Amino acid sequence: MARPLIVNPPELPEPVGFAHAVVAAGGVYLGGQTGEGGSLVEQFDSAAGKLVTALRAAGGEPAQLVSLVVYTTEIEEYRASTSELGEVWRRHFGRRYPAMALIGVSALFEPDARVELMGVAVLDG
Repeated sequence: MARPLIVNPPELPEPVGFAHAVVAAGGVYLGGQTGEGGSLVEQFDSAAGKLVTALRAAGGEPAQLVSLVVYTTEIEEYRASTSELGEVWRRHFGRRYPAMALIGVSALFEPDARVELMGVAVLDG
């Protein structure tokens, strides 16, 4: 069995204590990405861009995303922003949705973070 390949694209901040992506067993396992901005929508947009950057650096494309977990400290703001979030989603990932979960949390590691995205993609064999 091949060793997992750690991928940390230079376009993203240098990770400390985690990897941006790990390629193993035909999949890409994407580390959690938070984003910049004041609103949840702005942060989602930034985090989605980072997730796609990590995915592409690992040899994948958004269409290969099979699972995405969204962690947020702002469930009500997320619910109120679904239209804008849908536009952001389509810009980064197209019209296809993977298996997803939205999980409300009391806090994220980055103190100002309101949303964090973590995903899995399957590479074509």
